Amino acid sequence: MKLISIAAGCVLAFALLPAHAQMPRFKPLVESEMSEAQLKAARDIASGPRGRLNPDGPNALLLRSPDLMSRTQRVGEYLRYNSALPLRLNEFAILITARQWNAQVEWIAHHPLALKAGIAPAVAADLQQGKRPAGMKDDEEIIYQFLKELHETKAVGDATFKAVLDKFGERGVIDLIGLTGYYTMLAMVLNVAQMPLPGGVPPPLPALR
Repeated sequence: MKLISIAAGCVLAFALLPAHAQMPRFKPLVESEMSEAQLKAARDIASGPRGRLNPDGPNALLLRSPDLMSRTQRVGEYLRYNSALPLRLNEFAILITARQWNAQVEWIAHHPLALKAGIAPAVAADLQQGKRPAGMKDDEEIIYQFLKELHETKAVGDATFKAVLDKFGERGVIDLIGLTGYYTMLAMVLNVAQMPLPGGVPPPLPALR
């Protein structure tokens, strides 16, 4: 089974980087050069619900530390596929996190997933521009306010905490914190790695003022 097909496509992409792109800081992984630990970690992720190791994603970057990748990808698997939050709100929370971190690759990956899960295009468009989205559903407002406060003030107020608690219970509060924490880590990995955007597209997220 082919775990990861990176080399040729990525080398070509690096050679054709658009003017706005930064040079990636990690060379493409080549399966034949992986250690046994890396191969095992790649096999583990390919056998799960993701079905493969995305060569353009953060787990391919984390594979440089295969034990870390193995542990964190299981956390991500839970948060993405088994969280207490509905899929629509899960994907909305990921977009909010990507927007907070100017995580271009993370936004590109999850924007279509959020729309497919039921986030209104106009809500996503406002968020993309760094605005408080108009027209959010009540539960989306609750998620947005919680994460906005958490990222900007490093805490949440009592009313904001209670709104999430009343709607989703204690497990929902913790899963929401875990979700934004996990995707913050992935955003940091992607931003530090300076991954080129797929297809050479321009960055979708304008800089926040």
